[in-house]
Amino acid sequence: MPSMPRNDPRQYDDLAGEWWRRGGHFELLHWLAAARAQLIPPARSAGALLVDAGCGGGLLAPHVAGKGYRHVGVDLRSSGLRHAAARGVTAVRGDVTALPLATGSAEVVAAGEILEHVTDLPGTVAELCRVLKPGGLLVVDTVNDNPLSRFVTVTLGELIGLAPVGLHDPALFVDPRRLTAECASHGVRLKVRGARPSVPGLIRWLGPRPRPDSRPLGRIVPTRSTAVLYQGSGRKAEEYA
Repeated sequence: MPSMPRNDPRQYDDLAGEWWRRGGHFELLHWLAAARAQLIPPARSAGALLVDAGCGGGLLAPHVAGKGYRHVGVDLRSSGLRHAAARGVTAVRGDVTALPLATGSAEVVAAGEILEHVTDLPGTVAELCRVLKPGGLLVVDTVNDNPLSRFVTVTLGELIGLAPVGLHDPALFVDPRRLTAECASHGVRLKVRGARPSVPGLIRWLGPRPRPDSRPLGRIVPTRSTAVLYQGSGRKAEEYA
């Protein structure tokens, strides 16, 4: 992996065995998926479409399984989609900058930990909002663009094992003001809030203590500061039909 450029999607093929390995490289993504699901209400109609953009290994699936959605996951890498399909996600290979879905078809679009990996943020936001029906809900989480977030996510994160080496390109991190402006241009008024991993969870994950199998190792908690991680949610205006 170190020989690949930063943010190369092929790294996820090498890391495919980590998607569901307890305490593995993607442990933090499980906490984020659970926190993302908390922003998603039950479906307003039977079989309503939930689009999971950049679904990876389908980590959102167990957290929305009882909410009444038809869960469709879109991702570039087949290695992750196989894991997603095994957990009940309708897996579709595709690019988040050109989602293979009909305009206005989704009640919910979730974009978790994908926006800091795309090279075309305006195009990606446009697609997320395009497939969202008027009144539908957009839910996102991503990494802020500032020196602190770059240090925590890349310099420190890669050093202590919070993130695999080379998985992030800090040049692609996303300022929340830019993201909210992009969403607003497509009729979605996004509200953001900060988020961070629980300290006891980080200790259990990275420390020497035995890892229990009966409960999550940690969780994401809301915080006032959006300096590193942040979540956002907002509904598409009805006039954007």
